[in-house]
Amino acid sequence: MRQGQRVTDAYEYCRQVTQRASKTFYWGSVFLPPHKRQAVWAIYAFCRRVDDIVDEAAEDSTPAVGHLRGSSSPAQALEGWRQALTRLYERGTASDEPILQAWEHMLEQYSVPFQPVLDLLDGVEMDLTRQRYQNFEELSLYCYRVAGTVGLMTSPIFGYEDESALPYAVDLGIALQLTNILRDIGEDARRNRIYLPADEMERFGYREADLMAGVINDAFRELVRFQMGRADEYYQRGTLGIELLDADCRLAVRLSGTLYQRILDRICANNFNVFTMRASVPLQTKLMTASTHWFMQQFDLHTRGSHSLRSQQSAVSSHH
Repeated sequence: MRQGQRVTDAYEYCRQVTQRASKTFYWGSVFLPPHKRQAVWAIYAFCRRVDDIVDEAAEDSTPAVGHLRGSSSPAQALEGWRQALTRLYERGTASDEPILQAWEHMLEQYSVPFQPVLDLLDGVEMDLTRQRYQNFEELSLYCYRVAGTVGLMTSPIFGYEDESALPYAVDLGIALQLTNILRDIGEDARRNRIYLPADEMERFGYREADLMAGVINDAFRELVRFQMGRADEYYQRGTLGIELLDADCRLAVRLSGTLYQRILDRICANNFNVFTMRASVPLQTKLMTASTHWFMQQFDLHTRGSHSLRSQQSAVSSHH
């Protein structure tokens, strides 16, 4: 009983981290079955925790939240997580850190691969040494590491029949990260970080000094529209893989992707002001989107069922 309470408390901690850090992601996750929902919260809480380490380092906050015991710098903190997760995967035991306790239980239920975990830590660590990206090739590696990997970690939880689902999961993760980058341009600039590729800023005639000063002009709008177009392409590719997931997770994944994509619409509605306004999806939009997706899924299931029944009747008729 005590062990069960420990696991329950660990997942509740992860739920609170998720709800506090990403209302959009959390909103989508509530449509998952309970056992899959809590596993996804454990994944998200880990991602949030290690991300906070480098974000708070950029703000010169000491000590950063999320340092494991005995670590004193962001790099050491990330290495502490790397070692703790290595021990967990090799020995199946975790420390008293609640996120790791949740992971210990989660790994007993789902075969979450280890390499994407290491890749994500490498991606987060890039923020300690890189503040600029010359081109999209460089940025896409970062996006894969910090977000595409999340698709690979969550796919075994969602469930899939064929590994062809995995590249789509990576694409959807990258789409979410590209959306984060556009939403957080101002916030990142205050941390002296620019994720927009330098060669594309130059192509649209938008200077780094303009970005740091929060200038919103035609060049900036066209630059952001171009980035949105790229994100939309990743969304389109990523959503193709949703049908390859277990049926009990499709609504949640589709809803999360759609709501995140709506953040791009909010940026436009805010007249591209990503410097002093945070683009967020209103509750009414979330409710309408959730109901629309639910009805569409019910209609799709009904249509498939009717088609399957007709196919069976046709087969019986031909047999006779």
